[in-house]
Amino acid sequence: MLQLPDSKARMKTLVSVDESYKLCRQLIAKYSTTFYLGTLLVSKEKRPAIWAIYAWCRRTDELVDGPASAITTPETLDFWEQQLESIFSGSPFENFDVALVDTIQRFSMDIQPFRDMIAGQRMDLYRSRYETFKELYLYCYRVAGTVGLMSTAVMGVDTNANTAPWNRQKPIYIPTEEAITLGIAHQLTNILRDVGEDARRGRIYIPQEDLARFDYTEQDLLKGVVDERWRSLMRFQIARARQYYIKAEKGISYLSPDARLPVWASLMHYSRILSVIERNDYDVFSQRAYVAQWKKLSSLPVAWLRSQVL
Repeated sequence: MLQLPDSKARMKTLVSVDESYKLCRQLIAKYSTTFYLGTLLVSKEKRPAIWAIYAWCRRTDELVDGPASAITTPETLDFWEQQLESIFSGSPFENFDVALVDTIQRFSMDIQPFRDMIAGQRMDLYRSRYETFKELYLYCYRVAGTVGLMSTAVMGVDTNANTAPWNRQKPIYIPTEEAITLGIAHQLTNILRDVGEDARRGRIYIPQEDLARFDYTEQDLLKGVVDERWRSLMRFQIARARQYYIKAEKGISYLSPDARLPVWASLMHYSRILSVIERNDYDVFSQRAYVAQWKKLSSLPVAWLRSQVL
């Protein structure tokens, strides 16, 4: 999977488009049940495309975070990027990517966000610390903001928006920045939820400048110290993440009407993780913050209402 096949391998028969989409759906259902259930809120026409995008992103992430990550090298990612180029030229090498080729053709997707995501995986190969938030922001954009761009290409925008007479000469607004911002918010939430897990792998994503601001050391973090310094640091981090969610909300009304509910639901479900961290007294070392399934389901009526009126 990690290198380009020789010319003979190019002749192998791949699965049909329908079968490829099925494989993508099964991958999501196996590794991300919550996200899979969320995709069921997407229209039937767009849902398979989201599966195809997720499958590629998941497999890309696995190169540096999966079971075989120990043998991943820069050359591995070079091969992966070459396969990406082939996908965008309409020549997939793997069964999963047959669906992505179809998605790209149906929704006129840009290759750059995919390239940027691979660049984010490259960062994980040689970086385990970030000195400033500006540095971390670039990483978050590459591994998560790009997903917002990919998804927006499928979700589409409301061509009837801004149709008042005084707005008709204006171009249709595409919420690109808001899509990126939502991805950033999700990644910042992941970082806060997974502090303990990342530390055990030798990675610290909270910026060094923030640790210093609250007089909390890297050694404290690696030991899982939860004291008032840590709580103050986490309050600061959570407030920052919430600001990104607020900024992202402003772009949802510009999406196609059939895309607003799943995006609102995703935003609400993910932002609730921050509240769970607070209820757990900011202990992300000995317990994992998660939102119970029934709470996610109970929030759907609110998400639906927001999708209709906001």
